[in-house]
Amino acid sequence: MVITAKLNYLRIAPRKVRLVADLIRGKSVGEAQTILNFTIKKGAQPLLKLLNSAVANAKNNFKLEEAKLFISKIEVNEGPKYKRMRPRARGQGYEIQKKTSHISLFLDEIKKKTTKHHDS
Repeated sequence: MVITAKLNYLRIAPRKVRLVADLIRGKSVGEAQTILNFTIKKGAQPLLKLLNSAVANAKNNFKLEEAKLFISKIEVNEGPKYKRMRPRARGQGYEIQKKTSHISLFLDEIKKKTTKHHDS
C-alpha cells in the first residue's frame, strides 16, 4: 500500500531540493530521518517535515508500523515562478525568477522475501 504526502509551493529552487531528495530515495524511514537531521542544506528541514507527515498518515490512516516503511519514490517538480524586477544601469530592469518546488513523497511497506523450501 502506497502512502502519499505532498508539499506544494516550497520557496526553494527544485534543483537545490533534488540534491537532498537524492540522498533519501529508496532508504528506510528511520535512516532517511537520520540523514535529513544531519544534512546542512536549506531543503533538508522541509523534507523532514514532509517525511514525518507521511509517516503520521501511514500510522493513523492505514495502521502501519514506522519500522516497516521505506521511501519508494520521491519527486521534486517545478512550481510557478514569482517574477521580480531588479534595477539595472540606464533605467533598465532585469527580471529575477524566484523559483518554487512541488514535492511528492511516496512511502511503501518493506515486503519480506519469501524463500522456497524443498522437502527432499
